[in-house]
Amino acid sequence: MEGAQVWREQTGCTFDLLLDPQRKVYRSFGLGSSYAKVMKFGCLLLYSEYGAVDRDFPDVPPRLLEDIYQMGGDFLLDGEGKVLLSHPCESPMDRPTVKALLQAAGPPGCSADSAE
Repeated sequence: MEGAQVWREQTGCTFDLLLDPQRKVYRSFGLGSSYAKVMKFGCLLLYSEYGAVDRDFPDVPPRLLEDIYQMGGDFLLDGEGKVLLSHPCESPMDRPTVKALLQAAGPPGCSADSAE
């Protein structure tokens, strides 16, 4: 709960959050941890560039860091809980495109070409 509150304060996010301390939902979406994916050279190089361009990492208190190798994902669900988009990340930087998000969220037949 404390980690979610810290994240909300830092990001300004106002969306509802699902807290999953036992990671049951997390695992049901096929997510897990990967030392090899998180510690890849390209990923570490990108992280090292943050300091060079004066970009800050999130300020997370060490007591809240449970699994730094935890892989993320992006999932979009409708009001009934139907999964509209499922994107388990292949690396910490892997995210769906804006076009993919808009296509998943938009009404059928709606074009997301303007999002390219």
